[in-house]
Amino acid sequence: QVMLVESGGGLVQPGGSLRLSCAASGFTLDYYTIGWFRQAPGKEREGVSCISNSDGSTYYADSVKGRFTISRDNAKNTVYLQMNSLKPEDTAVYYCNAFYRSLNYWGQGTQVTVSS
Repeated sequence: QVMLVESGGGLVQPGGSLRLSCAASGFTLDYYTIGWFRQAPGKEREGVSCISNSDGSTYYADSVKGRFTISRDNAKNTVYLQMNSLKPEDTAVYYCNAFYRSLNYWGQGTQVTVSS
């Protein structure tokens, strides 16, 4: 069964850090470009970061640049999103996405809440 499972979300104070994980099962992440997206209540889903399958190049939304870092560990079939200096506006459900040609998979999401 093909699955993406996110973990690592939770409640954190402003300025804190979290590391999200996106673990794949049923397929190998090596060939896929992986993206992290988020959706806050009442807002559309937005792209946060992605990492390519070819050369490992990365992309970050301006709102997270310099604070978030995406990485992949193909041996563990997992992609990470290290989130530092978190702000209340980072509060959202975070989803990972894997796509390759016509294949496109989504995880179920993990809640991140930044609040004092």
